[in-house]
Amino acid sequence: MKGRVLIAVGLGVPLAAVTAAAMLIVLALSAPAYVPDYVVRIVLPTGTAEIGLPKVEGPPDASRPLVVIDAGHGGHDPGASGQHGEKEKMITLALALALRDTLLADGRVRVAMTRDDDRFLALEERSGIARRLKADLFVSIHADASESPDATGATVYTLSDRGSDAVADAVARRENKADTVNGVKLGGKSDAVTAILVSLSQREMRERSKTFGALVLREGTGAVRFHTDPEREAAFVVLKSLDLPSALIEAGYISSPDDARALANPAWRKGFAKAVASAIEITLARTTVATAVP
Repeated sequence: MKGRVLIAVGLGVPLAAVTAAAMLIVLALSAPAYVPDYVVRIVLPTGTAEIGLPKVEGPPDASRPLVVIDAGHGGHDPGASGQHGEKEKMITLALALALRDTLLADGRVRVAMTRDDDRFLALEERSGIARRLKADLFVSIHADASESPDATGATVYTLSDRGSDAVADAVARRENKADTVNGVKLGGKSDAVTAILVSLSQREMRERSKTFGALVLREGTGAVRFHTDPEREAAFVVLKSLDLPSALIEAGYISSPDDARALANPAWRKGFAKAVASAIEITLARTTVATAVP
């Protein structure tokens, strides 16, 4: 005990704490070693494997055009929040499901969802799903937020010129040039030829994306209230695809009480879904006809 007291005084630690620690050490040393009956070994993912692809729904005809619908945010990423606790990730999922159901009821196109539940996906994984499924159109749905109380209405975004140039540069420098653009292999091409192919493809996809956005506005007139400046361009990561038209639809401002009420209204969601579904079907029908013409 004298040794313990001297140590406690020297360290400035209360005697009770030292005594308790000593008792725990004695118990640990005197307890028999525990040997488990069996060991379960779990192989953890390396983080490099691709995620599984979602099911494709709709007509059982692989020749029918395919649209991939992306519900923004999800899982630990709630997105924007409304004044009454509304979460963007749940609003976007409800809108995406309503759009899917409308398209499936029409039966004209095939549909796949990047997510149909509350889970997280990286931005690259979302557009990557569409690319791996060889989709004909990619539509990402969000619900914006703004500090301005006057910000209301839906907006359709397509990829900006600045963003497309950045993509062109990145693809042109990609190792081994193993990618393809509209079926044309880039491998073996010079940097100049690769840059031209990428630029032409990006220009075509940007125009097709803008055409789809204009159709959303046309078909949504009377059913969806749009922002005063509804057609915009931005360098969204999910829109940076060379091989398919893509658009991001901000269905409304979740920060606006009026928009938030509309976004939560099942009847409004049906109207929104019908308008966007009509724009999708027209776009994909035009694509099918253009592809069929020799």
